[in-house]
Amino acid sequence: MAWYDRFFKKDKINKRRYEGALIDRLRNDFVGSTQSADSEIRFSIRKLRDRCRDLHRNNAYVKRYVNLLKTNIIGSMGIKLQAQVIDQDKSPDFVANAQIERNFTDWSKKGICSADGRSSFLDIQKLVIENLAIDGEVLIQMLPNAKNDFGFSLNVIDIDYLDEEKNETLRNGNEIRMGVEMDANRKPVAYHVFTKHPYDYNFSNSLRRETRRILADNIIHIYLQERPYQSRGVPFLAPVITQLKQLAGYLESELVASRVSASKMGFFTSPDGEGYTGDGETSGKNDRLMNVEPGTFEQLPSGVDFKTFDPNHPTQQFEAFVKTILRQIASGLNVPYNELANDLEGVSYSSLRQSVLEAREYYKYMQKFMAEHLLEPVYLKWLEMAIMKNKLNLPMAKFDKFTRVRFVGKGFSWIDPQREAQANVLLLKNGLISVQDVQQNYGRDTEDLYAQLQAEKNLRTNFEISASYEPFGAMSQDNIQTPEDD
Repeated sequence: MAWYDRFFKKDKINKRRYEGALIDRLRNDFVGSTQSADSEIRFSIRKLRDRCRDLHRNNAYVKRYVNLLKTNIIGSMGIKLQAQVIDQDKSPDFVANAQIERNFTDWSKKGICSADGRSSFLDIQKLVIENLAIDGEVLIQMLPNAKNDFGFSLNVIDIDYLDEEKNETLRNGNEIRMGVEMDANRKPVAYHVFTKHPYDYNFSNSLRRETRRILADNIIHIYLQERPYQSRGVPFLAPVITQLKQLAGYLESELVASRVSASKMGFFTSPDGEGYTGDGETSGKNDRLMNVEPGTFEQLPSGVDFKTFDPNHPTQQFEAFVKTILRQIASGLNVPYNELANDLEGVSYSSLRQSVLEAREYYKYMQKFMAEHLLEPVYLKWLEMAIMKNKLNLPMAKFDKFTRVRFVGKGFSWIDPQREAQANVLLLKNGLISVQDVQQNYGRDTEDLYAQLQAEKNLRTNFEISASYEPFGAMSQDNIQTPEDD
């Protein structure tokens, strides 16, 4: 086979492959590596946390992002427990449901649920979201037999306590990866945490790093798993750290340049460099200075000329450039640009609606994630201890019956309440949705709704007050609004 036949045959084979995998002059700087998830994380995890924490302390956009997560995922009331216990006849067990919800609310108060007595369960939920965004993972120790009426509390552990440098294979076959001990099926068995904060240099007299082994049954390790067999979490901010840092540097440079531009400074020149004394002041390098007040003019000596220094800042492309970078950052963080930047300029109703809907789906997913990884294990352990401490008048033999619960997160009302209400009425009439579906969008439960309506009805009766409306009452055909009326 001639050389040119071999060349063209090889070229045809290369064209059948993925272009993204080719190595040529356009892709020589595309550096990739084949490593496991833990190998990629092991030597980057501490530096990622340090940089994300610095951004959280000093970057306004990162503060805004964290507040968006806490506001939309947790909300002002937190993700709430709604007991769904049913009897053998499939009817709701109202007595058990009310007892469980009332006691769980009492336990969730500040000074009871947290081991240090400083946080409520709402505070812990918000702390979890904040640490997921900045640190990438959260470690919570469940403390049975705690010193409270329920015999149960939570201890949120700074993730720095989890020893990422502890990596070894044990004699029993268990493997420790970055402080997480796992069995042959990669199921966590125990966590190896420091007895003292390893970087508490200003307050600790000892730099000894001793660890203790805590069984996984009493630990909640929360992080978003992006790859199989991933043992540790990565901060949400990781993909946009570079953009955030570069944008902050650019904004600082533009601010300094704009201040220089507003000062309108200049230089005095002369053929021999002499002949101008200014105000008799120097800059420390024998350079003559002149102090100028607004509205004054000064005659220069013969042979002295003035050269202005007039940088034009900010540039005309400043606003467009900042918006482009912020849109990239918002995309990496899964939040709308308009919310991250507080910028509603030029936003139409349809575009705002589309971005809000996409963001809400992400927030709802994170609410579900929080319910499965935080609230469910906490509730199950709380239920066990509350029954053992006789705080709940429920039989331990029917424990599984009382595990039937639901967690409802913050609801999202639409920006046009009238249209939403009319749509809900139409869907309810046609049997396409239930009242619970509607209530869940507002972060409420149907049982609570009915109880509140009945309580208000009884209250009106006691005070002999008549209402101009009656929820779920009989409506005449004339009062039913149709889409044509709208």
